[in-house]
Amino acid sequence: MEPTPDGERPAGPSRPAAPNPPPGIPHRPGPPPFPPAAPPPRRHRSAAVWLTVGAAALTALAAFTACVLLVVMTPLPWQSGSAPASADPADHTSSQLEARPAPVEIDVADHPAYGLTVPDAVDCSLPDVDAGSADSWTDFNAAISDCLTRLWRPRLDELGVHAVEPELRVSNEKPEPVGSVDEDYTQAYYDNREMSITVVLPNVVPMARSMPADWQQTTWISLLTHEYGHHVQQLTGILPAGYDMERTAADEDERLEATRRTELQAECLGGMAMDGLGLSGSEIRRAAESLAAGDDFATHGTASNRSTWFSDGAGGDTVGACNTYDASQSRVA
Repeated sequence: MEPTPDGERPAGPSRPAAPNPPPGIPHRPGPPPFPPAAPPPRRHRSAAVWLTVGAAALTALAAFTACVLLVVMTPLPWQSGSAPASADPADHTSSQLEARPAPVEIDVADHPAYGLTVPDAVDCSLPDVDAGSADSWTDFNAAISDCLTRLWRPRLDELGVHAVEPELRVSNEKPEPVGSVDEDYTQAYYDNREMSITVVLPNVVPMARSMPADWQQTTWISLLTHEYGHHVQQLTGILPAGYDMERTAADEDERLEATRRTELQAECLGGMAMDGLGLSGSEIRRAAESLAAGDDFATHGTASNRSTWFSDGAGGDTVGACNTYDASQSRVA
C-alpha cells in the first residue's frame, strides 16, 4: 500500500513497492496531544407499460416483415461478385490505439481545487468516544465519515470527481514502524490504495489517559479530519502526485520537504473541515494552540507551522488557503 507520509515512505529505489500498513500522524503521548462516497444509489428504471391496438400492431408487423424481406433479398457485396474492400479488421484501426493513454498530469501547486470556495457547513451529530472501546470507535467513525463525505462531496462534484466514502477501521494491532517514526506514535493512518482510514486502538488508549476528558472529543475529530484530508488529496490526484515528488527527490532533505507539504496540507484541510462541521471558535482555537505546543517532526513540520496551516484552513475563504505546495520553504519547515 502507499500510506500517507506520516513518517511513512512511498515505494522507491531503496524501498519495497508495497510496505506493511504504515503509521499515520505521529503523536507523542502527553497533554494535550493533537494530531499534527459511497457511490450514488443505482437508479432503477420503472417498467414502461405498452398499450397496443389491433390495427397498430398489424401495421407494425407488416412493416417489420417488409424489412426482413429487404434484408434477405438484397445481395451482399460478395454475392454480387464484388469482394469487400478488406477482410482484415486491422486495416480499419489506428496504430495509435496500441499505445497506452498518457497519464493525467497533476500540478499540485496550481490545482483547480484551489479555486473552490470552502465547503458549506453541514449538520453533524457525533457520538462521544470511549477511547478503549472498538464498538464506540466504530460508531464514531461511521458518523464522522458520513459528515465529512457530505461536507466535501459538493466541492468534489464541482471538479467532476466522484466522492467515494473511505472505509474507516479500528485496529487492535500497532503498525510496524517506518523510518524514524515510533509505532507508539501512530494513532491513525490513511491507506490510499484501499481508501481506508485506520484508528490504532492500542495507541489512542494511552493517549486518552494522558489528556483531560473534555479535550478528547476535539482531539479525535482533529485526528480524523486530518486523515480525511489525505482522502481528499487522493481523490483529487494530489496525494499520488505528492508521492511522485518524494520518489524523484534529489536527496533526503528534498524528500522530507515534499512529505511535509503533503502533511501540512492535510492539516489545513482538517482545520477547514472542523470549521465546516460546526465546531465552536473556542474548540478550533484550542486545537490550534495544542498543535503549537506539540513536538516538531521532520515529516510533518514544526509545531508552529502545523498550527498556522490548521488555522489558515479553519479561517480560509477558498481551498487555496491550503496550497502548501506553492508556499515558501520557511512555511513548510
